[in-house]
Amino acid sequence: MGRRSALIGMATAVLAGAIPVQATVAQEKKTLAFVVNVPADFWQIARRGTEKAQKELPNYNIEFYIPGEMSAAAQKRIMEDLLAKGVAGISISPVNPDNSTEILNQVASKAALFTQDADAPKSNRALYIGTDNVAAGRQAGEQMLKSLPNGGKAMVFVGTMDAANARERLQGIKEAIAGSKIEILDVRTDGGDQTKAKANVEDTLTKYPNIDMLVGLWAYNTPQIYNAVKAAGKEGTLKIVGFDEDQQTLKGISDGAIDATVVQQPYEFGYQSMIYLAKYIEGDRSFIPADKQKIIPTQVIDKSNVKEFSAKVRDLLKK
Repeated sequence: MGRRSALIGMATAVLAGAIPVQATVAQEKKTLAFVVNVPADFWQIARRGTEKAQKELPNYNIEFYIPGEMSAAAQKRIMEDLLAKGVAGISISPVNPDNSTEILNQVASKAALFTQDADAPKSNRALYIGTDNVAAGRQAGEQMLKSLPNGGKAMVFVGTMDAANARERLQGIKEAIAGSKIEILDVRTDGGDQTKAKANVEDTLTKYPNIDMLVGLWAYNTPQIYNAVKAAGKEGTLKIVGFDEDQQTLKGISDGAIDATVVQQPYEFGYQSMIYLAKYIEGDRSFIPADKQKIIPTQVIDKSNVKEFSAKVRDLLKK
């Protein structure tokens, strides 16, 4: 039998039900994508959540994307590529939601779209899964008040203020410290460049040698604050409050150099995003609240609970 005849015969046999179609199942799997904003241990924990979801969703392929640079343009390229290959659902932490509305709406018109970590409420996303960042900011502000009961000057560090979570965290901080004697001098941004993040802290320590507190809004900011403060020999002489559970942040708390950090649950961001995307694609909308926000609670980690929490994080980061 010639090759052409064999192929025709096989096709006829499949149509007739004579040959099992299991071999084609892999091609029929839908793809779900989890898109982050910047490399960090925070997202490695989220990846563990997507891996758990993959085990529970055998009919889907789950893919994890970290942009080469922290920019809306880099995320746009990823989303365009995903649309080109027919992705079924995307859950994204948008770097600049206001400038990404068009591409997010393109995704939403062709696939299921969720946001996580940072929201894009002006877009047609079906659901936001993540932190109430204003409330988390208030928690950080309360820690600032606890660390500086008599007031003082503070500097805030973050990747970009274009991201909704950065704006909302700062809003919550300002609400918490309103009426106190804590003064925020400025917000220094680094564009997701960790070298610049450290340099921003170094510049601050030089320009304001008597500054009382440094605050990191994103996962990598607090470790860079910690590194710069140690290098300057000022460890323990000023207060540090941050966000998220980077290993260096937790070490700094254990060592007494960092007062506290407000942690999210990135594992749940990853896990719930994928599980609920699959449900959404299959027609289930029952899990979507009226406000289209599924809030995952945050927690303050300080000297009192850092040992137990650090062990949990180490376990999540294991390959």
